Amino acid sequence: MVLTLLVRRAVFFIAFVLVFALVAASMAHSATSERGVVAFSGFRPGTIVVRTNERSLYLVIDEQRALRFPVGVGRTGKTWTGMAQVEGKYVLPAWQAPDDLGGGPVIPGGAANNPMGAAALTLRGGEYAIHGTNRPESIGHFVSQGCIRMHNRDIVELYRMVPVGTPVIVEQ
Repeated sequence: MVLTLLVRRAVFFIAFVLVFALVAASMAHSATSERGVVAFSGFRPGTIVVRTNERSLYLVIDEQRALRFPVGVGRTGKTWTGMAQVEGKYVLPAWQAPDDLGGGPVIPGGAANNPMGAAALTLRGGEYAIHGTNRPESIGHFVSQGCIRMHNRDIVELYRMVPVGTPVIVEQ
């Protein structure tokens, strides 16, 4: 009786772990499968379009296609919409918390606690940026102070493809 109970518990535990692993693998696969070439129209080639409700960034390739990347966007009350352009490009940018977050010391680029990640494209006088992140689990969520967060591999790719002056359109 005791042995049967222990076996049942062990089987239940193993089944639980397997289900959890399958769900985690499925979520990881769906997050990476969001990246790629998709049908997309209505914008000039070379334009970056961010759709905050989708948590996706599109780099328009031609009249019918775009590269889509998953992103993290502004949390409630911090999202913005409108037009901008890439004003600056930085590799391993330093970061300092804005005054509304208490300011603080400058965190050097490349530091583990630097939230800007591998690269940044600045917008609107540096008020916002499209940048990498030291918190990849935040991608796909409403998490920032208005910046657009990307996986570091994705911001490095986008950084290589767009020049200063690239138009950026942020939509809901």
